[in-house]
Amino acid sequence: MTAVTIHSGQTASFRRIAGLALPALAVLAAEPLYLLVDTAVVGHLGRVPLAGLAIGGTVLAVTAWLGNVLAYGTTGRAARSFGAGSRPAAVAEGVQATWLALGVGLVFVVLAQFGAGPLTSALSGDPEVAAAAHTWLRIASLGVPFILLIFAGNGWMRGVQDTRRPVYYVLGANVLSAVLCPLLVYPAGLGLAGSAVANVAAQITAGVLFLRALIAERVPLTPQPAVLRRQLVLGRDLLLRGAAFQACFLSAAAVAARFGAAAVAAHQIGLQLWMFCAFALDAVAIAAQSLVGSALGAGDVMAARRTGARIGWLGLVSGGGLALIVLALAGVLPHVFTDDEAVLAQAAVVWPWFVAMLPLNGVVFALDGVLVGAGDARYLRNLTFVAALCGFLPAIWAALIFDWGLNGVWAGLTLFIVLRLVAVLLRLRGGAWAVPGSL
Repeated sequence: MTAVTIHSGQTASFRRIAGLALPALAVLAAEPLYLLVDTAVVGHLGRVPLAGLAIGGTVLAVTAWLGNVLAYGTTGRAARSFGAGSRPAAVAEGVQATWLALGVGLVFVVLAQFGAGPLTSALSGDPEVAAAAHTWLRIASLGVPFILLIFAGNGWMRGVQDTRRPVYYVLGANVLSAVLCPLLVYPAGLGLAGSAVANVAAQITAGVLFLRALIAERVPLTPQPAVLRRQLVLGRDLLLRGAAFQACFLSAAAVAARFGAAAVAAHQIGLQLWMFCAFALDAVAIAAQSLVGSALGAGDVMAARRTGARIGWLGLVSGGGLALIVLALAGVLPHVFTDDEAVLAQAAVVWPWFVAMLPLNGVVFALDGVLVGAGDARYLRNLTFVAALCGFLPAIWAALIFDWGLNGVWAGLTLFIVLRLVAVLLRLRGGAWAVPGSL
C-alpha cells in the first residue's frame, strides 16, 4: 500500500487532516481521562494514598515524555518512507523504535526497583507518603516497557496514516483499567497497590496489541544499528528541546511560589489547563507530521509546503476556538479547582494571558508538527533554547526582581510562545525545512 493522500503539489484537504487529527485527539485524551478516574478511586482511600499516587505518578510521567519523543520521531521517519511508496520501510522504522522502547523500558524497570525508595523519600519528605509511593511505583514501573511500546506503535501507525486502530487499542486498554482499578482497590482489598496493578494490566494489553500489529506486517524484526543511530540522533534533539520546556515550567513555578501560596496555586491551575489544551492542539501537530513527512518522502516539496501552510491556519482556528471556550468559562473553571477567594483572585490575573495565548499556541504547535514531520528537529531544538534563554527566563526573573507577580510570570510564558511563533513562521516561509526524500 502506498500513500495516496497528496499528489503533485496538491494540498491536503481539511477533511483528510481532520481524519488524522481526530483519532489522534482520542488517543491523547485517553491517558488524562484515565488518570482522573484513578485519582478519584484512590482519593477515597485517604490523604496518604492519594499523596503517594501523586508522587509515584510524577516519577512515572517521565516515561510519557520519553514516549512522546519516541512517537514523534518515529512518525516523521515512517511517513517519509510511506510517502516514497514503501510501507515495509515505514514499518521497519516502527521495528527499530520498538527495540528502543524495550531497551529504555527495561532500564527504567531496573532503576525503579532499586531506586524507588530513596527517590520517593526525597520527593515526599513524609515517611508514610514515601512508603505508599514506593509501593505504587515499584509495581507500576513493570508496565513501562509496554507504555513505550504503545508510543512506538502509535508512531509508526501514524506514519502510515493508520490512526483508527491505535484508538481502539488505547481506549480499550483504558476501559479495562478503569474497570479493574476500583475492583482491585476495594473488593479485592489491594488498596493503592490495586491501582498500580490495574495500570500495568492496561499497559500490557495495549502494548501486546501494538506488538501483534507490528508482527502482522511481516517485516524483518532484527535490530538495524544504522537506523537505530539515526533515530537516536533525532530523539536526542527532541529530548533536549523537551528539557528546555521542563526548565521553563519549573522556573515559572519557582518564581510564582515567591509571590505566595495563592499565587502559586492559581499558577498551577492555569498551567494544568494550559497543558490540557496543549494536548488537544497536539492532535493537529500529529496530522501534520504524517502528511508533511509523506509528501516529502514522495519528493513533493510543493505539497508539503502548501499542506504546512494549511495546517498552520487550522492550528489558528483550533486555538481560537479553545480561547473562546476558555473565555466563556472564566467564571466557572477556576471554581472547579478551588473555592479559596485569594486563589480565585490570582486566577483572574492569569486568565487574560491564558486566553490570549491559545490562538498563538494553536499555530506554534501545528507548525512544530510540520517541522517534526520534515525531520527539522535540530532547528526546533535551537529555537527553543534561544526563546527560553533570551526571552522567557529573563522575563520571569525580572518579574521577581520588580515584583510584577503572576502578570510578569505569564507575560514571560507569552513571550516564550511569541518568539517561537516568529521563528517557526520564518522557517516555514524560507522553505529550507522542506527537504525531499528519505532522512
